[in-house]
Amino acid sequence: MRKIQFAVLLCLSVSLFGGRERISFDQGWNFFRCGNMPDGTTKAEPEGLENPSFSDDGWRELNLPHDWAIEGPFRMDLPNRTGKLPYAGIGWYRKDFKLSKEDKHKEIYLMFDGAMSDTEVWVNGEYAGRWPYGYNSFYFNITEHLNYGEENVVAVRLDNKPDSSRWYPGGGIYRHTYLIKTEPVHVDIWGTFVTTPLVQTNKAIVEIKTDVNNAAGKDSGAEITHQIAAPDSGEIVCSESRKIKAQAGETEKTEMSLTVTDPHLWSVESPDLYTLITEIRQNGETVDKYETKFGIRSVKFTADEGLLINNEPVEIKGVCLHHDLGPLGAAIHKRAIERKLEILQEMGCNAIRTAHNPPSPELLELCDEMGFLVMDEAFDCWEEGKTENDYGRFFEEWHKKDVTNLVRRDRNHPSVIFWSSGNEVKEQRQGEEGREVSRKLTGIFHELDPTRPVTVGCNSWKSGFNGFQKTVDIIGFNYKPHIYGKFAEENPNMPFLSSESASCVSSMGEYFFPVKQKKDQGFFQFHVSSYDLYAPSWASRPDLEFEGQDRVPQCIGEFVWTGFDYIGEPTPYNKDKTNLLNFQSEEEKIAMQQKMDEIGGKAPSRSSYFGIMDLCGFKKDRFYIYQARWRPEKPMVHILPHWNWPERKGEITPVHVYTSGDEAELFLNGTSLGRKKKGEYQYRLVWDEVKYQAGELRAVAYKDGKKWASEVVTTTNEPAKIELEAGSKTIKADGSDLSFVKVKITDNLGKLVPRSDNMVYFEIEGPGEIAAVGNGDQTSHEPFQASRRKAFNGLCLAIIRSYKGETGEIKLTAKSRNLSSDSAVITVE
Repeated sequence: MRKIQFAVLLCLSVSLFGGRERISFDQGWNFFRCGNMPDGTTKAEPEGLENPSFSDDGWRELNLPHDWAIEGPFRMDLPNRTGKLPYAGIGWYRKDFKLSKEDKHKEIYLMFDGAMSDTEVWVNGEYAGRWPYGYNSFYFNITEHLNYGEENVVAVRLDNKPDSSRWYPGGGIYRHTYLIKTEPVHVDIWGTFVTTPLVQTNKAIVEIKTDVNNAAGKDSGAEITHQIAAPDSGEIVCSESRKIKAQAGETEKTEMSLTVTDPHLWSVESPDLYTLITEIRQNGETVDKYETKFGIRSVKFTADEGLLINNEPVEIKGVCLHHDLGPLGAAIHKRAIERKLEILQEMGCNAIRTAHNPPSPELLELCDEMGFLVMDEAFDCWEEGKTENDYGRFFEEWHKKDVTNLVRRDRNHPSVIFWSSGNEVKEQRQGEEGREVSRKLTGIFHELDPTRPVTVGCNSWKSGFNGFQKTVDIIGFNYKPHIYGKFAEENPNMPFLSSESASCVSSMGEYFFPVKQKKDQGFFQFHVSSYDLYAPSWASRPDLEFEGQDRVPQCIGEFVWTGFDYIGEPTPYNKDKTNLLNFQSEEEKIAMQQKMDEIGGKAPSRSSYFGIMDLCGFKKDRFYIYQARWRPEKPMVHILPHWNWPERKGEITPVHVYTSGDEAELFLNGTSLGRKKKGEYQYRLVWDEVKYQAGELRAVAYKDGKKWASEVVTTTNEPAKIELEAGSKTIKADGSDLSFVKVKITDNLGKLVPRSDNMVYFEIEGPGEIAAVGNGDQTSHEPFQASRRKAFNGLCLAIIRSYKGETGEIKLTAKSRNLSSDSAVITVE
């Protein structure tokens, strides 16, 4: 039996250690926009913006990260696959900074975690470099361009072209930036690579490869020391030193092996992280100190045993995530990412696919700390692009550089268990020519990191049989549960996974009648029914994917499309050449075309319907069918739909129940409607003949014949008040920490009133601001940056951000006409 064995790693940030400084470069930028403007006009790009003498006094002052596109406005004339937001345009950022004369002998690097897109950088008017890919991290050595003891000017030009993305990309320097200072002899940027080739309960071998740069003008001797600090305590558990000689202008590569006794193993359940402390000494003094976080764990993929972590089987219970953070846009906020992961963990999710691009460093840091597995993905296209101005323009020249930066940056993260070279690339259908591109990419990944397998997400079933599957270590299928059995028969020694599954679509709290079983018949008025039966023609409800995996255990798990709604790609209401292909029946196609014609041929939808959670992170019904499957040990039961249907009295209103139990009984106003048991490959319980009458629905679930869990859904009274729930009651006074305040429209008894859509007005006092507002309505064109928001099916959201350096209490008050108001207090420390 062929086995693919892998073990790893991490590489994270440094602040100030002997000789090395890593300084945030986010504060005090000036911003100017030209080219395509938000209002649809065009502004000419002036010349000479990179020159230090150019006056930027009239430019907008801001701090990074910054997404210029989320500021809007939404425009019906813009494509909804990119969110109807004005991301296209040219942006310039300029920043003045000073370096001391003592820095003159140092090496100075300018690092960008990500900038959207086609970045060009000048320092003091001199060209420092270019990096086109908007999702990748990159850096430039700017030492030779600097002035010491006087002012310096860095100028950055970004060029977001129209038709460059299939989803909302954002615009601007939307991730963090850093200035890194080192002595001439220093550990290279991302210059450590930690692997754990032997992992046992009583000992682990830790192998360390280090790149040491010598930027001095002469050969230089030095001593390199590695120390490993234990999780939590920081106690040094082992160390080793070695003399090295670094040639002038060269990189010295060293390899050392250390032994850790009785190691704390990293796993999903116990994500323990060690710290590698690397020191470079010259003449008895420390000239560089570089820290690397890593985890001790083994990873193995086999066709018969599946995924093994530390020799224990682990099912991949994953979701795909796009990079935007809903109402906050593409600008990175660590707390917003953490909140997403917390919600996913509650559901039972243990894995993330970074669809379809390199993620932010913060996402991987959190996955390391919280115990998530990661498929780290490089590209959405290779040589053959999918839109006119996408990455296909750059692939030939830049793919190796981009893969190199991705792997060197991320290869020490224990959460990253495999690389993905691409998603639904056109080369999968191109025969030997396409296979050669895939082999080339796999080879680059293996050269940079021989410890992890490479996969690719394929939407053509033929890719599993035409030889394309042999160009990677693990094949990924998008929406192909019906071919799992055939693939396993013909490729018995190859593990595979569902790299994209389901693509079920729904709108939070929307239910349409009659409930039809055809997957395109829950689409109505630019929303989708939340009975979780509906999907585009190429996709399916969750149940069919579950069945495919259960029938063929060679499948090692799935990544659901998607964990959260995201901006753009509002299938099935995307207005592009494939729009009507989302509908199977001629009747539905005609009806959809009529609706489109009525509003001028463009659908209003501006964000996706795919999410298990909506754009604000509110749970749709689908959350519970995944929780029932992924957390079978948790007693739970969930009823849908809500029970406010006064216009449906006496009419058939089907009820679905999701439960981790194996059977359930449904009661309407105390009368049993029957007890049902799950059959083989059955993942929900359905009462199709329930006739609506106001009152109470109760479901009682059983497991192994014993009562397991219960839930009640009741008809509510009219909206009477607002209730606020602050997700974080205490936040840091760092100018970036967030509290997500959930706004509920409730009746006089405090029960959420479904179908309510009251306009909510916000007032804020204290050391903070409203960073964004939102709701789950995919068709809303209300601005995200505002002090009011209309509720959607009883809910909306206000995101509160602290002011830097200011402590105290923030008081958020929410008001609405004819409703009692409410306030939430958030402490800033």
